[in-house]
Amino acid sequence: MAAAFAPAASWAQVTVKNDGQWRALFTAGASVASGNSNSTTINLSGEAIKATTTDKLTINGRGLYVDNEETEAEKRLSAGLAYQRDLNEKVFGFGQLDALRDEPANLSFRGSVGGGLGYHLIRRDDLTFDVSAGVGYTQERYLNPELQNDGSYRTRYGNTEVLLAEESTHKFSDTTTFRQKLSYLPDLRDSGEFRATFDTALSVAMTKRLSLTATISHRYDSNPGPGLKKGDTLFITGVSFRID
Repeated sequence: MAAAFAPAASWAQVTVKNDGQWRALFTAGASVASGNSNSTTINLSGEAIKATTTDKLTINGRGLYVDNEETEAEKRLSAGLAYQRDLNEKVFGFGQLDALRDEPANLSFRGSVGGGLGYHLIRRDDLTFDVSAGVGYTQERYLNPELQNDGSYRTRYGNTEVLLAEESTHKFSDTTTFRQKLSYLPDLRDSGEFRATFDTALSVAMTKRLSLTATISHRYDSNPGPGLKKGDTLFITGVSFRID
């Protein structure tokens, strides 16, 4: 398995109202350095949600471009679709579909599909906390063939995973929100191998539509492939624009 950034939402909190109307949030961040070192980093992401009293549909995407004088320009592109439906006041079912291209992690394409059940531990206007469990399947294709322990090379890899996650949102005030999600994905094909992801985001509103955001994403892969580190962390600051 190759270490990679899984698809994620824009991570500033989209306004969620149970009226069946689409609402969206778009985030942009960039940095440019010149002089002793030259580098450019651009991050674009977006999330759209349609919710009712019983279900929620989420679409998200992200693009990251990094260019510096020491290495070739690298890109990470991801997109995701998730559907959640309440079975009763506490229990919900979910399904998800994700796609990823991550050049730094040697991933030409990663496609994942999964589903399962979750439980609303806390469900308030200022605080939500959910746990979920399910099963998924992931197919990976590599930019360059990966060397295996037996000396052979492989260009793709498919495996079934367990999906375990917890997620919460916190509204500290009318202008400040915090969001986090931790996922653990044991590999059912290769015993002992697993992936883990952790995402956090802080959003501070400047106006009704504009917010300052800071996000941290960490990815861990117990078997990332030759020459790749097991852990990968990304910190991004930017400005979000809300469409309600």
